[in-house]
Amino acid sequence: MFIHSVYFWLKDGLSDADRQAFEQGVDLLLSIDSIAQSFRGAPAATDRPVIDRTYSTGIVVVFRDQAAHDAYQIDPKHDRFRDECAQYWRKVQIYDVITQVSGSDTLPSE
Repeated sequence: MFIHSVYFWLKDGLSDADRQAFEQGVDLLLSIDSIAQSFRGAPAATDRPVIDRTYSTGIVVVFRDQAAHDAYQIDPKHDRFRDECAQYWRKVQIYDVITQVSGSDTLPSE
């Protein structure tokens, strides 16, 4: 599996309409066909020194393999999201992980 984690720090002072446009952009992004599973949300209310809760929104996208991730990166929806929504964030940070498939790392059957 290939796990793509993306964290967005949204700009201060965004209007409700701006935030809604960003959320709609995330919806579009997460509708890309090569995605096996996806998750989105705000920072959890955990509080330990090693936890970074400074971001606004995070998404975790799971792909069956790197080829599916690579297809996601060149999908027109991905380009549209970047083109239309980059104006809303001041920072984005990405972490990619390739997992070794074991019994606990398998995706649900389609």
